[in-house]
Amino acid sequence: MEQTRRPRRLRRDGVRGLVSETSLDPSDLIAPVFVDATAEERVAIESMPGHERVPLSEAVARVEEVLATGVEAVMVFGIPESKDERGSRAWASDGVVQEAVRRITAETDAYVITDVCLCEYTEHGHCGVLTSDARERWEALGSDPSPEGDAGAGEGLTVQNDETLELLARTAVSHAEAGADMVAPSAMADGQVGAIRGALDDAGYGDLPVMAYAVKYESAFYGPFRDAADGAPSFGDRRHYQMDPANRREAMTEAGLDVEEGADVLMVKPALPYLDVVADVRREFDLPVAAYNVSGEYAMLHAADEKGWLDVEAAAHESLLSIKRAGADLILTYFAEDLAPRL
Repeated sequence: MEQTRRPRRLRRDGVRGLVSETSLDPSDLIAPVFVDATAEERVAIESMPGHERVPLSEAVARVEEVLATGVEAVMVFGIPESKDERGSRAWASDGVVQEAVRRITAETDAYVITDVCLCEYTEHGHCGVLTSDARERWEALGSDPSPEGDAGAGEGLTVQNDETLELLARTAVSHAEAGADMVAPSAMADGQVGAIRGALDDAGYGDLPVMAYAVKYESAFYGPFRDAADGAPSFGDRRHYQMDPANRREAMTEAGLDVEEGADVLMVKPALPYLDVVADVRREFDLPVAAYNVSGEYAMLHAADEKGWLDVEAAAHESLLSIKRAGADLILTYFAEDLAPRL
């Protein structure tokens, strides 16, 4: 019997691009930028080849490098000059992110998104105010913390949810006052989007959008980022407030709550191990969907490339295509600058 349907007919040069179902564009990508208030010159991030922490004086130049590739949006992460128990430099008007945003928005056309969290600013490295039992464990560690196995690290809740909300809201408003175009709360505190939306509205920033880290898993793929942002917890882990990697249905609950609280964009983090969740969020909600192609996903492709096991550019492009194909409208990725000129 003669075969009448031959998909290979549409895979030839000339027609292949015309029938391609998914495309990537530089405008789909967001590039992370790390600004370090303790640095006087650029510092390479060893676990993330090609990326650096830059001093405040280099923040504008760093963003201009991103814009030159065709990427239009950046997310600013800050490393403060000092830390304390509550992370007060996160909302300081003269904080590293606030000052970087003022300079970037004044001197470039970049669309500036800011990460709203406390882990880079707290001495203990957790994403909020510690519960009393967690504070006692942290203080007992003294100057010799052991994040891999300190006694009692897995007991009880680590962060006080409602007390943390006030600090996240203050941080978001301070970013808005500095000129941020969008804020992105990442602490996974219950009610964080509602608290931030209300605080922004009350402060006169009702038009400023919120990109919620709606679905953020407690993942092994964050390691290099914690080196980059100096935000690793000094004891225990974050499984009491970040999601269990085993849970898929719970992601719809988390995203739905953020929609109810006023989120404008829903993010899934990480991206590649959770493409099913990206697809679920895209199917369930009408808001734009973002996915975070995280530091570990970036580092492992570079490591394989260094071994000669794969081509990092080809693998990165295929990875981002898969994220877009799963339903992401926006992709936050460390590959943004490398891939944008080739798209």
